[in-house]
Amino acid sequence: MFHKILVALDKSETSEYIFEQALFIAKASNAAMMLLHVLSPLEDPYLNPIFLQPETIYPSLQTEAIKRYMQAWDELKQERLTWMQSLTQTAINAGVKTEFTQSIGSAGRLICELASSWQADLIIVGRRGHSGITELFLGSVSNYVLHHAPCSVMTMQGLIPSIATNTATTELAST
Repeated sequence: MFHKILVALDKSETSEYIFEQALFIAKASNAAMMLLHVLSPLEDPYLNPIFLQPETIYPSLQTEAIKRYMQAWDELKQERLTWMQSLTQTAINAGVKTEFTQSIGSAGRLICELASSWQADLIIVGRRGHSGITELFLGSVSNYVLHHAPCSVMTMQGLIPSIATNTATTELAST
């Protein structure tokens, strides 16, 4: 059985499903949970185009853009902390000892480091379904975790948007 479960959440469409499944496993195993959310300023949806063009013709406009970006970044951090606190409270109300953390950096590396330092028995992480060229360019957090984790890893497949869209279109066309 598992005693400590690290749950990596990214606020994607599948995060709620991953959280619910992790909560079920934690309750069934009488395990503690650690919820982790990683913010990365160099990945979508956090990437801001002002950092792709460090030199501009109008430096004062860049200063203003950076101020707006930093304000938006602070708001995003606070929004995600509130979200993590809400999930933690839900788990605690369900009778599962739960804590959370939010970090900034490379998601795969931070997941594995926290799993090691917290001595997790299991990591639960979502998988977006990227493959081939998309995975090559965007990278894969779940793939990194599978290859570098110090414990067991459970990946949960999210909906693949193109299949979900095609299915909905097909159903509409057939009616």
